[in-house]
Amino acid sequence: MFKRIFSFILLLLFLLNAKLLQLRTLYTIAFLLFFQFSFSQSVKQSVSASYQMLNSYSLQHSDVFSFTNNTAALAFSKTFSAGAMAETRYMLKETNYYSGVAAIPTELGNFGVEAGYFGYKNFNEYQIGLAYARSLGNNFSVGARFNYYSYRVPSYQQGSTITFQVGAIAKVSDQLTAGIEVYNPVGGYISKSEDEKLASNYRLGIGYEPTENVIVSATVEKEENQDINITAGVFYQFDNRFFARAGVQTLSKTPFGAAGIAFNDLRLDLSVSYHQQLGFSPGIMVIYQPSKSRK
Repeated sequence: MFKRIFSFILLLLFLLNAKLLQLRTLYTIAFLLFFQFSFSQSVKQSVSASYQMLNSYSLQHSDVFSFTNNTAALAFSKTFSAGAMAETRYMLKETNYYSGVAAIPTELGNFGVEAGYFGYKNFNEYQIGLAYARSLGNNFSVGARFNYYSYRVPSYQQGSTITFQVGAIAKVSDQLTAGIEVYNPVGGYISKSEDEKLASNYRLGIGYEPTENVIVSATVEKEENQDINITAGVFYQFDNRFFARAGVQTLSKTPFGAAGIAFNDLRLDLSVSYHQQLGFSPGIMVIYQPSKSRK
């Protein structure tokens, strides 16, 4: 523990002496690095597009990003689809987040790939994941995924590890879907001295679709060394082209929202979240998903 705190202080002094960051930027980076070094938490998810968790438990409105929160959702894909997103976390270029995904259905099951990058040249982390999922009957699907994770602070510290995650989704009724996802259950050390590791993460999710245009969903998440977080929200589709989403994450008391438009086989999402101390995080997402894969 003392080694982690000492390393964190040295890194802050390096940033200050080099005059790399303004005060607000330094505060934000320090906030993120504190969790990275002290609680082994990796910054691997979007904060403005938290509604991606909710899509994982919808049979009618799932998309190519759905499997990033529950690998079993990959089994819902019917045709090739792909997507990319970018987020300016807390309105700072030093905390940009980028992600790209693709889903490839086959007769043997569905394959998926995701690549994510967070940070800038003086602190960054990325993760590449390969996933596989398939349906077991009409009401149950399972999935598994392997990830290569790496972080780097030039001239200071770097590390990498391989992790895995597994998920399952069950169709309880025509309107109700539930699932579970387990990420990195055995831990994964990211430094040679084995004093830093990625946190384990466990999720339970549920989605209720009273009509074809409405989804009410919630995910209960427990990450190692963190309190329980609940992501809850609602989705509404106005017609075949326009939709909106809104929700909240309870741990950070962060509300989020999104609006989107679909035209032909493309979809555009604009999203935003608000953190009480760090401010707004806007994001943009583009998805290629043939219409027949959403039926």
